[in-house]
Amino acid sequence: MPNFSLDDEVFFRAAEKFPTPFHLYDEQGIRLRARRLKAAFAWCKDFREYFAVKALPNPTVLRILKEEGCGLDCSSATELTLAKACGFSGEEIILSANAMPPEEFAQARALDAFINLDDLSDVELLRTNGGFPSCVCLRYNPGGQFSIGNTIMGNPGEAKYGMTLPQLKEALTVLKKEGVTSFGLHAFLASNTIDPAYYPGLAELLMTLGRDLAAELGMKFAFVDLSGGISIPYKPEDQEPDIEQVGEGVRKVYEKLFPEGGVAIKTELGRWMTGPCGWLVTHAVHEKKIYRDYIGVDACAVNLMRPAMYGAYHHVTVCGKRDLPADHVYDITGSLCENNDKFAWERKLPEIKIGDLLLIHDTGAHGSAMGYNYNGRLRGAEVLYTADGDYRLIRRAETAADYFATLDVDPAYSTISPGR
Repeated sequence: MPNFSLDDEVFFRAAEKFPTPFHLYDEQGIRLRARRLKAAFAWCKDFREYFAVKALPNPTVLRILKEEGCGLDCSSATELTLAKACGFSGEEIILSANAMPPEEFAQARALDAFINLDDLSDVELLRTNGGFPSCVCLRYNPGGQFSIGNTIMGNPGEAKYGMTLPQLKEALTVLKKEGVTSFGLHAFLASNTIDPAYYPGLAELLMTLGRDLAAELGMKFAFVDLSGGISIPYKPEDQEPDIEQVGEGVRKVYEKLFPEGGVAIKTELGRWMTGPCGWLVTHAVHEKKIYRDYIGVDACAVNLMRPAMYGAYHHVTVCGKRDLPADHVYDITGSLCENNDKFAWERKLPEIKIGDLLLIHDTGAHGSAMGYNYNGRLRGAEVLYTADGDYRLIRRAETAADYFATLDVDPAYSTISPGR
């Protein structure tokens, strides 16, 4: 179920220090999850988590994860630049290609990062933009449906990612001729799953394929990258995947296929790593009663677009009222000119008064990171609740000057400070 590890008082104190809306992240929670994951895969001598930067691209958080031994999974030139600025280099970085501009391959090669090729055409792009390293990763798409037992985990055949098996073989054949001696395999076959069988099933698929390709082509199978896909319990009735059980399941597959070891394991768990350690903190500023009872808050989809974009569930609590009966039904809305700008639909909650502080849970991944500026709304701050119980502003709230900075308008207008 959603994370209740912090008392409401933590959020009340934060809201006294910083104007809402803002995202608050729990440093100690992030560190503990990084350590749990590392311990769950400690049986593999060469394991590393590559945190997906897209989930929470904040330098403070990335440096915390570096201190915990993590690398970074990057998907753009900006994310590569951010990784370098935070002290990551070489094999601490993976660039995952996806319709990638050629110059981004060259940037990744300059950092000596791992390159994860998404398409057969990427081979030639890499040749002419940085050249080939000794080890290259390739993303696989088996097509059809990815099932474990009778459970459909995902539909790779509908996904834009990865290569077919014939394309994999062709790419590896070319890479070998160019002097590449080893390869890794990557796949992203399910998203947002809480089934602990996903990683072991994916591991068996990739490890078997890697073993067979290595034997057929005479190359070394260096590593398997299990990507992301492991979710968190957004809903109260959801159970978080037991990461220790997941690690044990992968171990059994690994030891069956590679009893002598020698193959590294990489993961890219953005959502699992930081998702439960973030909250969007917002005040109730308006109530409207028509065919439904609407509570308007000072946050909107600009601050968290997952509910508007996917209809995604995020748990909502009212600070100081967690133990009161949920005897009112509300839609929790933002101020955008879009009817889907809602954080909750017909949600049972305690009675909400104007000025109440609301928490929208599990925003530590794909929350602030997905922000935008529709209606000219400005993104809020990011605050770290530190391991020693203090608060640190790690990203200031946007200002009108930020919004106007890329526009050709009279500079005087950029000094306007919009009211709350």
